[in-house]
Amino acid sequence: MAKLTTVYTCQQCGYKSSTYLGKCPQCDSWNSFVEEVEQVGRGAKAQDGGSIAGKRAEIVNLSEVDKLDYKRIDSGIGELNRVLGGGIVYGSLILVAGDPGIGKSTLLTQLALNINKSLYVAGEESARQIKIRVERIKQKANISVLNETDVDTIVGLIEDYKPSVVIIDSIQTLETQDLDSVAGSVGQVRESAHRLQRLAKRMHIPIFLVGHVTKEGTVAGPRTLEHLVDVVLSLEGDPGNQFRVLRATKNRFGSTDEVGIFEMEEGGMVEVKNPSKLFLDTKIDAPGSAVVVVMTGLRPLLVEIQALVTKTSLPVPRRTGSGVDNNRLQLLVAVLQKRLRLPLFDQDIFVNVTGGLKITEPAADLGICMAIASSFKDLTINPKTVFMGEVGLLGEIREVRNPEKRANEAKKLGFGNVVSFNNTKILTQAIKQLTK
Repeated sequence: MAKLTTVYTCQQCGYKSSTYLGKCPQCDSWNSFVEEVEQVGRGAKAQDGGSIAGKRAEIVNLSEVDKLDYKRIDSGIGELNRVLGGGIVYGSLILVAGDPGIGKSTLLTQLALNINKSLYVAGEESARQIKIRVERIKQKANISVLNETDVDTIVGLIEDYKPSVVIIDSIQTLETQDLDSVAGSVGQVRESAHRLQRLAKRMHIPIFLVGHVTKEGTVAGPRTLEHLVDVVLSLEGDPGNQFRVLRATKNRFGSTDEVGIFEMEEGGMVEVKNPSKLFLDTKIDAPGSAVVVVMTGLRPLLVEIQALVTKTSLPVPRRTGSGVDNNRLQLLVAVLQKRLRLPLFDQDIFVNVTGGLKITEPAADLGICMAIASSFKDLTINPKTVFMGEVGLLGEIREVRNPEKRANEAKKLGFGNVVSFNNTKILTQAIKQLTK
C-alpha cells in the first residue's frame, strides 16, 4: 500500500529533507525549500514494461488520431466567450487573476447566474455576502454556495453534487491537511491546484480559480500554477475607472489575441459592444488632444491621448505618463527635442490615456508625439484626424500591423484623415496636422 508523507524539496536543485532548512546543503540557496506531498511505497509495476498504473503506454502517430472539436458551454457573456475562444471547454481549469476590487468575483458571479447547477466555493466570503452581491446585480440568487477551505472536502462534495461549473474564490485560501504549512503558501497552493486539476479532468467539469496578484501584477504563488492550468485570464483596469479589459495570457483551446471589454456599473459588469465610440464620447477639441488607433488583441480601438506641456518650476522637469510606459515617453520627448527642435528641456510634460486604458504597443507613438506638440504649440489638431505609427529614434514613422483594419475602424467612426506610414514618413510632415 502506498503511504502519503510530506517532504521539503529545494526548488533550485531538488534536494529533499524531512525538515525545513533555511539554506540548501547541496546548492547553498536560501529559503528555497517548499513542503510537498510524497508517496512512499509503490505497488508492483505492470508486466512487460507497462506503467505503474497497470495500463501499458503506447506510441501514437498523430495521423491516426481523430480530430474532435472541444465541447463548450455558453457562458452567457459574449465578451467572455470571445476571450475563451467560443465558450467554456468541458474539463478545463481556468485561472482568473486581477488586482483587488477589479471585479473578478462580480464577473464570475454573473457567470454562475447564467449557468444552471453552478457551484460557488467561497473561501473569503460568507453566503450572505454573496447574496448581497447577487441582489446588487438584480438577479435571482439561484447559485449553490459552499463555504469551505479544505480542498479534500471540496473535492468530495463536488463528486457528489456533480455541478456544471465550479468557481473557487480563491485558490490562495484552500489547504489540505496532508501539509503542515498555512493556506496560501507555495506548497498548499500547488497541491490544491493539482487536486482540482485531476478532478476537472476526471469528471469533465470546468473549474474557475480566482488568483491574487502581487505588487508587480503577477499571479501570487508558484509559477507552476500558471503552467498547470489550461487558461490564464487577466482582468485589468483602474479600480477608480469604470472600464475593465479581460485578456488571455494563456489559452490551450483558442487564441490569446482576443480581449473582452467591460464597464463596471452598479448592476455588475456590462459588456461594451462599441468601445471606440464609448471612449471618444467625452472628447473635446482642444490643444493637447490626439486620437490613436491601437489593437486590443484582434480588435481595433480608438482612444484619446491627452498631453499637458507647461513651464516647470523644478530643476529637473517632470515626464509623467498614465496609461503609457514612462520609459517610452522619455524616449519620444527626446526625439521631439532632437528632430523637431522643440525646446522641451524646461517643460513639465504629462500624458494620459483617457478611459483608464493601458497602451503598450508602439502604434500609439505618433499620437503621443502629436499630442505633446499640440499642447506645446497651443494648436488644436483637426478633429477628424487619427494617428497610427511607431516613431523611431531618427524621427521616422514606421508601419504598424493591420493598418487597413485600423483605418476602416477609424473611417467607420467618422475620422476621414488617417495619418500613418502610408502618407507620412517623418515627424516633420506629421506636424502639419496641427491646424484646425
